[in-house]
Amino acid sequence: MYRSVLRPLLFRLDAEQAHEVAMWGLSLLDAAPGVAKVLRRRAIPERTSLRMHVAGLDFPNPVGVAAGLDKNAEAIVGLFALGFGAVEVGTVTPRPQPGNDKPRAFRLKEHEALINRFGFNNEGMQAMAGRLRELEWRPAPVGVNIGKNKDTPLEAAVEDYVKCADALSSLADYVVVNLSSPNTPGLRQLQEPEALAKLLHEVRRHVVGRPLFLKIAPDLGDEAIDAVVDVARDCGSDGLICTNTTLTRPVDHALAKEAGGLSGRPLFARSTEVVRRAFQRAGGALPIIGVGGIFDGEDAWKKICAGASLVQVYSGFIYQGPPMVKDILDVLETKVSEAGLASLSQAVGRDA
Repeated sequence: MYRSVLRPLLFRLDAEQAHEVAMWGLSLLDAAPGVAKVLRRRAIPERTSLRMHVAGLDFPNPVGVAAGLDKNAEAIVGLFALGFGAVEVGTVTPRPQPGNDKPRAFRLKEHEALINRFGFNNEGMQAMAGRLRELEWRPAPVGVNIGKNKDTPLEAAVEDYVKCADALSSLADYVVVNLSSPNTPGLRQLQEPEALAKLLHEVRRHVVGRPLFLKIAPDLGDEAIDAVVDVARDCGSDGLICTNTTLTRPVDHALAKEAGGLSGRPLFARSTEVVRRAFQRAGGALPIIGVGGIFDGEDAWKKICAGASLVQVYSGFIYQGPPMVKDILDVLETKVSEAGLASLSQAVGRDA
């Protein structure tokens, strides 16, 4: 129904308007957690072989929602109702900010891709904290993705991340440091080893009793990936998220000239290579959440075999809709069985 009826209707709207309508619809379930529980049971049956234990957390299945879909923690219950094994909210900043000027989101439908330059538009950490405190139903981990305000100078960026960590880490199951968005000027400079070490070390001190992940860009070279992995391990990070959107344009499209990060199918190959490189550098000791271009179970399986313990979706979910979660899990369950494995965890990094 989504692909034949709802998607054509949503795609008549501007990309950001469609996103807002979809989030509004999902947010309605926050007032009806009982209904959401029933919907979740119908959406996905229990699958013991697909449970994952990562960074000290139990995930009922490996398919999560990437940050950026639910920026303000408004639709967590609705997203869990669809069957996701985790929901990551944000990116959130200390103070509310409107983000970049509109239009700032574009569909490249022929390539099943998106370009966005939202610029961390969000209602701020206090608004998110209030919603997380009121969350009544949490059948799987909830992650919080934190960033800095656009007008905070780079030399003061650590303070913004610490503020978010202090306000939100106790309300989340895990915390993600986002230094890889291409839409906040200068942000990616914080991935450089010296700046990264300083920031991660300080944030780690303020994220107590929760796993801390670092989200990295797909546009890093191999040596830069190695350096990031080394710093992340040395500074007590519990895992990596590979990757954010890309500034490259591996497709020919009239909208490809639009500024911003590209996501969707064209990102799959590069993001998977980053997963593989990071997994190899860490020797499998640093759990990885793979994100970028996942549309089906085959994509998820390839990410996992490259080294991802979990996967996240965003653009694929926009194009595929709610049936996507079950479709991916069906394929993964079959792959595990065909490979003669006892559980999906045994497939992590098998092709790396």
